[in-house]
Amino acid sequence: MAFSRSWMLCGLTLIACGSLLLYQEGCRPNAPRVANAAEPAEGGGAPKVDAAAAAREVAEKNALVKAGGWKSLFDGKTLTGWKAPEFGGQGKVYVKDGAIVMEMGSSMTGVTWTGPLIRDNYELELEGIRHDGSDFFCTTTFPVGDDSCSFVVGGWGGMLVGLSNVDFEDASNNLTMKTIAFKENQWYKVRIRVSEGAIETWIDDQQVVNQPRDGHKFSVRFEVDLCRPLGVSTWCTKGAVRNIRIRPLKPEEIQAAREKAKAAAAAE
Repeated sequence: MAFSRSWMLCGLTLIACGSLLLYQEGCRPNAPRVANAAEPAEGGGAPKVDAAAAAREVAEKNALVKAGGWKSLFDGKTLTGWKAPEFGGQGKVYVKDGAIVMEMGSSMTGVTWTGPLIRDNYELELEGIRHDGSDFFCTTTFPVGDDSCSFVVGGWGGMLVGLSNVDFEDASNNLTMKTIAFKENQWYKVRIRVSEGAIETWIDDQQVVNQPRDGHKFSVRFEVDLCRPLGVSTWCTKGAVRNIRIRPLKPEEIQAAREKAKAAAAAE
């Protein structure tokens, strides 16, 4: 009986161990299956990378840099290359009279560029207008290398301009802040230059920002996150933009901007 009892105890122990292993296996998340390159990821995840599309994008970027001239990002007739993000409470976005119109929403309304893009050493231009409302009407989010930043135009009650964010401080709390009185139903030219040395911006012919890049961190406020890496937005305001274009900087412009940034950094 002692012999049988010992074997019985051993058998019960093995059964218990086996049950424990099965329980742990059942609680353990399944190891992710490596998706075949020719199929999308399971569970509604990100689709497979389209190698041909990625190659075309790289080729378009290289061609743009090689050409060294301006490229229009808006055809004046359709929203081709642009999408209207779902911010929540956004107004209607459409094209009228050669401009992208962003109707007043309960908060943010805007558009985001979906095509190839230069991320550094470039200049971006557009024209913006405030039709109604009292807040920013063409705040532009733009790439700064692997990061993004926003040039606020007419925010915080209608007059504030500056970069959001610099070292995690928005335009109302950093040294790029300035005030400009914007007139309703008047077009303003916005120019943004991103070089290795600095971020510079202009409203018409007035330079507003000359912010050195070295030693600083650039980011965006969460409200405009859906506009990254390049987009334009309004806040509780009806605005419009037109003549959106971009060009790569020439080597001599990059060098001049670098030297200018050194001088600006020394004066900080």
